Amino acid sequence: RENVMSQSLIDTAKASILAYNDKNWDAVNTVLTSDIEYDEVATHRKVNGTADVIAAWRGWATALPDSKATFGAAHASGNTAVIELTWHGTHTGPLQMPSGAVPGSGKRIEMRAVQIIGLTPEGKTRTVRHYFDMATMLTQLGIGAVGA
Repeated sequence: RENVMSQSLIDTAKASILAYNDKNWDAVNTVLTSDIEYDEVATHRKVNGTADVIAAWRGWATALPDSKATFGAAHASGNTAVIELTWHGTHTGPLQMPSGAVPGSGKRIEMRAVQIIGLTPEGKTRTVRHYFDMATMLTQLGIGAVGA
């Protein structure tokens, strides 16, 4: 029974990522709580509320229109799921950086990530802490070099 409950929690936690993969913003909206807290650790960006989260994710989709996550290991306990991901995509649109927009380079990215997702008892995503390796992504795009 515990494995079934854990798998159900993991499937629920994956829903927003799958909706992002499809760039289905209506589906994203239905699986997030209205007061979602999204913490993108690598960029130091924290946003609250579905509209701001969707705007942040649309920014990534603009820079990497074909971006998708594939899933690795996943674990669940209580109302929290931890999911390993690998993000794949091609940088064809402007990537917003603190110094301004970086035009599309046509280069591919592949980077590992982890999301820690807090869910409500009703099965909606309430919190997301998203950890990924920004240095690897910037190096793959030719924007920066590790150790520079």
